[in-house]
Amino acid sequence: MRGTSSAPTFPESLNLADYYLFQRLREGRGAHAAIRFGARTFSYDDVAARTRALASYFDACGLAPEARVYIVLPDAPPFAFAFFATLAHGNVVAMGNPASPPDDLAYVVDYIRAAALVTVPAVAESIADALRRAPHLRCVVLAPDVATGEDAEAACAIPEALSGAHFRVDALCDAIAAGERDARALPDVRRDDPAIWLFTSGSTGRPKAATHTHRDFAFNTEVYAKRTVGYRAEDVTVSVPRLFFGYATGTNLMFPFAVGGTAALFSERATPETLAQAIATYRPTVVTNVPTMMAKLLDHDDALRARGAAPLDFSSIRFHLSAGEALPPALLERFTQRFHNDVYDGIGSAEMFHIYASNRPGDIKPGSLGRVVDGYEIRILPTDVFVPGGEEVAHGDVGVMWVRGDSVAMSYHGDRDKSWETFHGAWCRTGDLFRRDEDGYLWFCGRADSLFKVGGVFVAPLEIEECLMEHDVVAMAAVIPAEESGLVKPKAFVALRDGVTADDAGARERLCVALQEHVKARLSKHKYPRWVVFVDDLPKNDRGKVDKKVLIERERAGENPWR
Repeated sequence: MRGTSSAPTFPESLNLADYYLFQRLREGRGAHAAIRFGARTFSYDDVAARTRALASYFDACGLAPEARVYIVLPDAPPFAFAFFATLAHGNVVAMGNPASPPDDLAYVVDYIRAAALVTVPAVAESIADALRRAPHLRCVVLAPDVATGEDAEAACAIPEALSGAHFRVDALCDAIAAGERDARALPDVRRDDPAIWLFTSGSTGRPKAATHTHRDFAFNTEVYAKRTVGYRAEDVTVSVPRLFFGYATGTNLMFPFAVGGTAALFSERATPETLAQAIATYRPTVVTNVPTMMAKLLDHDDALRARGAAPLDFSSIRFHLSAGEALPPALLERFTQRFHNDVYDGIGSAEMFHIYASNRPGDIKPGSLGRVVDGYEIRILPTDVFVPGGEEVAHGDVGVMWVRGDSVAMSYHGDRDKSWETFHGAWCRTGDLFRRDEDGYLWFCGRADSLFKVGGVFVAPLEIEECLMEHDVVAMAAVIPAEESGLVKPKAFVALRDGVTADDAGARERLCVALQEHVKARLSKHKYPRWVVFVDDLPKNDRGKVDKKVLIERERAGENPWR
């Protein structure tokens, strides 16, 4: 299945800092708001000046072309300065979560052979020993860790643990000042030069970096952000996922910048309360969302109404984007009926940078992930096929999605065997199970590596989870395989909606039976969960997705409750 429009082409000389940022100045939008951070606004001129200065600083530090810069920052303006400066100087962006365990951050510093680290003082101090052992490191730039609206360019102290190191250490404000004094010319960068390494979620071990070139991001921006969902110059964007996650780097930085819009940032962890505050403050038109947060927003709105407070006001929003995990149809229906906003659910991946199949304005099929984005080609092949040729499965049958398009990564850094399994020229074998209906809409059926057999028959956890979500007491659900007398059966972890309690054994037993009967009545009998565990919340990974790996590891260690 191929998109119908012609694919965009790009000149040999292409730098993403120019494409997303400097081009706005040539268009006369230099004074327009590029970033809002609380009451502070940074224009495109402001961002461009800081970008050029920091790029000059990198040059003075001796960063070679294509050297990796590890950006580990909260959602605040310095993220944008570091991101575009890295690209402008012809270096490679790698991004990390500042809330990650220090061991994980130290691993990436070594894995990517980082030449520069841009982070907050607490992170740098927590991995100081690893930084001192990093032979390729040339500089560490420290930005203040501030609350939304505070001075994101304030001076910050250099941790004592970094004193006397073999690399240069500067506060961001000092690095920018140095770059302004010693302005240097920006290098010429080609469209197929390395640009950004996007990390996978690490569901099967350590995260891997999918290596992308400059044209990959420009291509998806043109075909998805501009042509499919329709970003506009007047848009103001807000995101639940943080900027270090490629999903949000696109939707809440690259895409608004590509059309001259405004990225509205808040540095706090995304919760229903902090998101509601950001929406009230910025009045965004586009919200990058995830299903887990959509469920929590509904509960938060219920709680506000119950105590007589004003309900959530989403009237400024043109649409929400949803990706990263399955959006159950029951949740989508509740959300759209409550808030009267369209939700464009889609699927993308680090391997393809961003969304390649999506619902879109005027074309939403609830429960589906829409149709292929024009410019991409999608094939649904049998699960035992590991080359892109051959016949597709019939409409309605389940197979593995393969996708082709000009945003496909070149490889996984440092993992040739896994690269060969995933990348096949212009094609990427996603590992996602899908079926396509007669009208061309795509329906997610889980991950190929998530299936397990019950009574000799494969079971897709997603099918059981969506069935549970249709019950009016269930907010979120996750299903994993568990053993009973050596036999594998489904086990469900359920977070209840606000106002529904299971405080005693009797209540839990009644709810368990009710949910089991609910599934039995709608799915094949072998698929009903033999155990239902009621939890306050489901574990999440650093991208906000439900982390079943944690549940499975606990199950193997005998740490999960029985009910």
